[in-house]
Amino acid sequence: MRNFLYIILFYFILLTQGQAEVLKKFEVKGNSRISTETLKVYGEIELNKDYSSDDINEIIKKLYDTKFFSNISANFSKNILTITVEENPIINTIIIDGEKAKKYKKAILDIISLKEKSAFVESDIKKDIELVKSFYKSLGFFAAEVEARSQSIGQDEKRLNLIFTVNKGEKYKISKINFIGDKKIKFKRLRDVIASEESKFWKFISKNIYLNTERIELDKRLLKNFYLSKGYYNVEIVSSSAESKNKNTEIELTYSINAGERFRIKKLSTDIDPVFDSSIFADLKDEFTSFAGEFYSPFKIQKILKKIDKIVDQNELQFVQQSVLETVDGNNIDIEFKIFEGPKIQIERVNIFGNTVTSDSVIRSELVLDEGDPYSKLKLSKSISELKARNIFKSVQEKIVDGSEKDLKILEITVEEKPTGEIAAGAGVGTEGTSFSFTVQENNYLGKGLMVDATLSASEESLRGGLTMSNPNFNYSGNLVYGGITSTNNDKIKSSGYENTITNLNIGTKFEQYEDLYFTPGLDLSFDDLKVDSTASENLKKQAGEFTEFNFNYGLEMDKRDRSFMPTSGSIMSFSQSLPIFSDEPSLFNRFTFSKYYGFSDDFIGAIKFYGATITALDDDVRLSKRLNLPGRRLRGFEAGKIGPVDQGDYVGGNYASALNFEAQLPNLLPEATQTDVAAFVDLGNLWSVDYDSSAGSSSKIRSSVGVTTQLYTPIGPVNFVLAQPISKADSDKTQTFKFQIGTSF
Repeated sequence: MRNFLYIILFYFILLTQGQAEVLKKFEVKGNSRISTETLKVYGEIELNKDYSSDDINEIIKKLYDTKFFSNISANFSKNILTITVEENPIINTIIIDGEKAKKYKKAILDIISLKEKSAFVESDIKKDIELVKSFYKSLGFFAAEVEARSQSIGQDEKRLNLIFTVNKGEKYKISKINFIGDKKIKFKRLRDVIASEESKFWKFISKNIYLNTERIELDKRLLKNFYLSKGYYNVEIVSSSAESKNKNTEIELTYSINAGERFRIKKLSTDIDPVFDSSIFADLKDEFTSFAGEFYSPFKIQKILKKIDKIVDQNELQFVQQSVLETVDGNNIDIEFKIFEGPKIQIERVNIFGNTVTSDSVIRSELVLDEGDPYSKLKLSKSISELKARNIFKSVQEKIVDGSEKDLKILEITVEEKPTGEIAAGAGVGTEGTSFSFTVQENNYLGKGLMVDATLSASEESLRGGLTMSNPNFNYSGNLVYGGITSTNNDKIKSSGYENTITNLNIGTKFEQYEDLYFTPGLDLSFDDLKVDSTASENLKKQAGEFTEFNFNYGLEMDKRDRSFMPTSGSIMSFSQSLPIFSDEPSLFNRFTFSKYYGFSDDFIGAIKFYGATITALDDDVRLSKRLNLPGRRLRGFEAGKIGPVDQGDYVGGNYASALNFEAQLPNLLPEATQTDVAAFVDLGNLWSVDYDSSAGSSSKIRSSVGVTTQLYTPIGPVNFVLAQPISKADSDKTQTFKFQIGTSF
């Protein structure tokens, strides 16, 4: 009986302690900077309200969350709540010691949680040290040492300076890149896919030679997308590892790949919601027929989804959702496109966060899904992809939150900006002499998404410089608009007795007129100055002087390749024409090109290419600077610029040019360790006719050659060899059975 009474008394005491008490008065002790009213707001404390012990604990938790206090205790007795606090000191200044670069100091101050003029929370120090180390790892400083300490300001115990001491150490360079496992694709091809590069002495400008965790993740995505595009549906980039050799800063980067088997598309079909007229999607059958039986590629799926989206827009359908169901059957895939009516939700507002340099208008111009539009997962995904494709953001994140009403949503886009300037240089030496180039590019000029490109290139007889500016999405139209100025000087005084300087100003646009058909109109103003000496031919002397020309140019391009980078199937065809508006010596220029690609296997790619161009004088004769020459890559086995019409020993170019090329990228003929690509070719070409002198232009003859090309990756840079045997030629042509070029960009 006595034990029972004790139990009742115990529960009575607990019950009494857990009972709520009405708060009549609120007091704070120990506060100097933070007022009582401010604590009352942060703790959400209300007078004349019942508070239990759990409620008091919740108040303490909320006050700790402010990070203003290092210690908090509470006493609630006789309707009076007394809170005693110890305030954290305030950070006066954060100093980054050991880092000279202002941009890196700013980046560190942005990423750490502790901020100037805010409370100093000692428990956050370790976390911020790790954030700073991670930042330096992203730059290639994997051995960076970071320490932090506080420094009192005089006798003031409530204010301090926070000092981060950094010892970056040396950057880790990638000495070698390996691809292991069941990769099925040649090493060199994979190396061309990824962004990371092996460190070589000539790549002193490139940032891609340094080990970077973010770039490694990019490499893995690029590799996976490349394999998927070739039909390796189950490809796995199993792992990546970075191993230091001899305990130094030279790193071997290894990617382990399990390619698996290639899959073909067996059947494509649609499952259309009965609320829609299925006949409007009948045009999809053409794509279904052309893709059936081909190797799987996500680009093919995206192309069909793009066409579905276009049909939806043309028929003004709303709240249409699409999804793709892929069913694997052996090494085949059945693909079903589901088209259905989704929730009737609209985008009320689009909020953009994180852009400090880039204008909001640049981001909004890339959005396919905008304010007032019906919500669509496909359009949201496409919008994010378009933003990432601009290459001006480190990351792009999206979030959908509830709007002001049930059927309204708010789209929140958070971007993280990155450096958008690039510097590149190139150099080459070979049988045709030496060359050098230098490029500076900015992809987000003034934060307006403008691309600015300045280039300078030089060879033994020519110097060229230029500045171009382009807007990839002019006035929200999706059209590219560009303009620029170039100047080219060809100094052939010693060899041919003349010097020619051409200054050119241009402006134009490029847009997709129809599916895969691009139209490129533009205007071109040029100033041509030809100077000669006594050793020049009589015909060249007649053309000496200064000339002005103002042309309208346009081009049409039909691109049906499976991808623009290393295509394996499809074709690309283009036609361009230049029409004189005003010219001292007007002429009409035409050019037509066509390339067709065939993928016989992963390592056996064939191509047929055609090139044809004409230049016709509309008044007197075609000027020297306007005459045609066959590009060296179109007719191998002959010296560049040393075929066609000859005037008193000078190769003056022709009015007509044509070439036909048969090429085949051959399978592994040499061990993969040699890192060598081998291709065979058959070239046919002709360059003929000079309007001012029929005897000089009487060199019309089909030139032809057969040979092989190799590209070898060596410690001194990529080396390209061409071994060609001319089969037919004109008497005046200069042949070149062997050609090599050592060159690279860095």
